[in-house]
Amino acid sequence: MPEKLAVVAVGGNSLIIDEKHKSVADQYKACATTCAHIANMIQHGYNVIVTHGNGPQVGFILRRSDLARKELHTVPLDSCDADTQGAIGYQIQRALYNEFAKRGMKKRVATVVTQVLVDKNDPSFKKPTKPIGSFMAKELAEQRKEEEGWDIVEDAGRGWRRVVASPIPVRIIELSAIESLVRGGFVVVAAGGGGIPVVENDDGSLEGAEAVIDKDHASSLLARNIKADIFIISTAVEKVCLNFGTPDQKSLDAMTVAQAKRYIQEGHFKPGSMLPKVKAIIQFLEGGGKQAIITNPENLLKAIEGKTGTLVTP
Repeated sequence: MPEKLAVVAVGGNSLIIDEKHKSVADQYKACATTCAHIANMIQHGYNVIVTHGNGPQVGFILRRSDLARKELHTVPLDSCDADTQGAIGYQIQRALYNEFAKRGMKKRVATVVTQVLVDKNDPSFKKPTKPIGSFMAKELAEQRKEEEGWDIVEDAGRGWRRVVASPIPVRIIELSAIESLVRGGFVVVAAGGGGIPVVENDDGSLEGAEAVIDKDHASSLLARNIKADIFIISTAVEKVCLNFGTPDQKSLDAMTVAQAKRYIQEGHFKPGSMLPKVKAIIQFLEGGGKQAIITNPENLLKAIEGKTGTLVTP
C-alpha cells in the first residue's frame, strides 16, 4: 500500500445542494466541487479511496419505481444500491478525471461495485427500523404490507413509510480487487452507499438482501481492512460540536476515543446525524487505526494539515 492512504467517506446529501438542485446535472456539479477538494489531498501526497452515501438517490429510484409499477417491474433494494454505486461512481470518476487533467496530474480512477456481507441472522432483520422511499397514506402503506410483505411505520407525523433492516457490515467481498487497484496507483471509488448488502446461503452462494448498510460503518470496515493511515468522514459541518444547535454549542478541535464515548453517553450526538459517524470512527481506531477526522468537503486539506476539522485519536 502507498505510504499515505486515506479513506474519505462522502455523504450522499453532499451531492444535493438544496431542494431546487436535485437533477443529475446539479448532482454532478456538486460532485465536481467535492472532487476538487479530494484532488487537493491527492496532490499533497495522499492516495484516496472514496466511499459515498446514496440515500437520496436510492429514494429517487424507489419513487420512480413506485410511480411506474403499473407499467414496469419494481426495482429490488439491492439493485437500487448497485444502480447508485454505478451512477455516483461514474460522476466521481468523471469529475476526478477532469480535475486531474486540468492540473496535469497523472492519476487514474476506478469504481468497484461492492458487495458487503451481512449476517442473515442480524437482529435488525427481525426489527427493521431504517425508513426508505416515499411517504404514503396509511391505507396504501397497509396495502403494500399485505401485498408485498413490507414493514411499515408512521414517520414523524408526515405519513407512513417502508422500513428495512440496517445490519452490521461483516466482510467486504471485493476487498482484494480494491487492494489491487490501490497498489496499482488508482484512486478507487468503493463501498458506495454502504455497499450492496448480501447474505451467504448454506451452500456458500450470495443473495441480495432487502436492507440498507450504514455507509459510515461500511467505510470504517473498509478503512480497517485496508489499513488506511487516516479515515475521514466528510459531512455538512466543519467540526463536531457539543450541545449542537443550542446557545451552549461548542466545537471540538480534537477528542480521544474515551472522550468520544463519554460524549455519546451524555447524548451529544443525534442517531440520524453525528452518532453513526462518531461510532464508525471509534470502530476504526479501536481496530488499529491511528487517526480520523470529521470535517466538511471544503476543509479536507486544511483538516489533514491540522488547521481545522475534528481530529480523533486512540
